[in-house]
Amino acid sequence: MAESNARYYSTRDPLGTAGDFVTAPEISQMFGELIGLWLADLWIRAGRDQPVHYVELGPGRGTLARDALSAARRCGLTPQVHFVETSTALKAQQQALHPTAQWHHDLATLPTLGPLLIVANEFLDALPVRQLVRTCAGWRERMIGHDGRAYAFVAGSQPMDAALPGAFRDAPEGTIVETCPAAAAAIGEVAERLAAQGGAALFIDYGSDRAQAGSTLQAVRAHRRLDPFAAPGEADLTAHVDFATLAGIAQSRGVRWLGTVAQGHFLRALGIETRAQNLAACAPERAEAIFAARDRLIEEDQMGALFKVMGLAAASWPDAAGF
Repeated sequence: MAESNARYYSTRDPLGTAGDFVTAPEISQMFGELIGLWLADLWIRAGRDQPVHYVELGPGRGTLARDALSAARRCGLTPQVHFVETSTALKAQQQALHPTAQWHHDLATLPTLGPLLIVANEFLDALPVRQLVRTCAGWRERMIGHDGRAYAFVAGSQPMDAALPGAFRDAPEGTIVETCPAAAAAIGEVAERLAAQGGAALFIDYGSDRAQAGSTLQAVRAHRRLDPFAAPGEADLTAHVDFATLAGIAQSRGVRWLGTVAQGHFLRALGIETRAQNLAACAPERAEAIFAARDRLIEEDQMGALFKVMGLAAASWPDAAGF
């Protein structure tokens, strides 16, 4: 999964109607604006510490940062901008919008002085998962084999009971459990930075706020789902995010878990409906499109329920809106 996605993201811009999928920042400016205001509000109430850094993990085309930073500036927040990005194709687009930003391959080279305001939208879902399957011989890692004609899932030979989350130890044969060591490591590193430097983080992705069994691995190309083995390196591979496990990891590193809520709840609490009304009043000819974009972001049968927002903050930082 890691190798396939590394090739996929390094060779194309996958976003937009001409690409493979559309993310929330591309749907409406309201998404980024409200995130920028959330960051600014929290930073102001935390004491306006300087220097302060805006950090985005997997920033896509830079659209979210553009809208968030524009809104934040109106509140006096003008942070240094840092992007954690490995795709050369997307980095070129980010540079066009944010020529003074600094780019990083991972979190290790981020500044160590000043609070970090971290945003990650649809970042965790693309990190490689490990799957464990209950067989008649016990728990085994779900691996990939080839039957002479095509790739296929196979059960490994080594016992994997020690790697299994305790809640599923007695699950019936055939049960599949996903874990994501890469997401756990990323959350752990973010939490340690926040604990040491101050700041807050928002992780927005599709997933669950409680641990669940089952495979969520999927492939998307040209806005359609397909077999994950159909086109390795040519389709976006993702899996649902286990926010419950990640929240526990963050708390174990000494930061506050602000909560995990549905995206629709979060955006409504931040005022997306009022913002949509104001935009429509300023551009009546676009009112229908503005309201359609709002609904796509917040309605339960669209992105409003499946997508979750998890907030983290340094122990000394205040409570945040939306949770």
